[in-house]
Amino acid sequence: MKVQILTLDAKSAGEIELRDSVFGMPSRPDILQQVVCWQLARKQQGTHKTKGVSEVSGTGAKPFRQKGTGRARQGSRYATQMRGGGIVFGPQVRGHGFDLNKKVRALGLRTAMSDKQREGKLVILDTTSLKEGKTAVLAKAAAKNGWTSALFIDGAAVDSNLARAARNLPGFNVLPQQGANVVDILKCDVLVLTTAAVEQLEARLA
Repeated sequence: MKVQILTLDAKSAGEIELRDSVFGMPSRPDILQQVVCWQLARKQQGTHKTKGVSEVSGTGAKPFRQKGTGRARQGSRYATQMRGGGIVFGPQVRGHGFDLNKKVRALGLRTAMSDKQREGKLVILDTTSLKEGKTAVLAKAAAKNGWTSALFIDGAAVDSNLARAARNLPGFNVLPQQGANVVDILKCDVLVLTTAAVEQLEARLA
């Protein structure tokens, strides 16, 4: 499919041919759901922790004598039924990530980009380089193009001025093509790719 190439000033800069195998995939919400869950699970820290009976520190003395108190016999102050005792089956430090097939992950990325293309929210730029790394410059360009939130994906390296300008704009993010991911694509309103990013993504995903 042919798509128009634009500049940051919303002017035409030619056309580019996009591969249907990357940007023309059918919608697959089930695949997107799997990839999103995989990404979010890998981000989860898993640092929650409670102490078990063997980890609670303190005296090992018997709480009270065995007989004559009218209470149930106890052998430790740190049994689970005692106040301040250990926790049974409490959360432990662990990783929440799980494995997901590489082909499924690649299909999720192709599907997310294809959905943006189908919705008319995929923009191809000739370049994302800015003369100045000022937020006002990028905000003016975004207003001219009608972008309320956008994810810029460049080639192997991002333009430093663009990254600096996008830092103070809520809803705007800049990534190299290696960092392209489903969650960030779905969060943004407009997906903005450079011609270099298109070439590298097609070489990687086709």
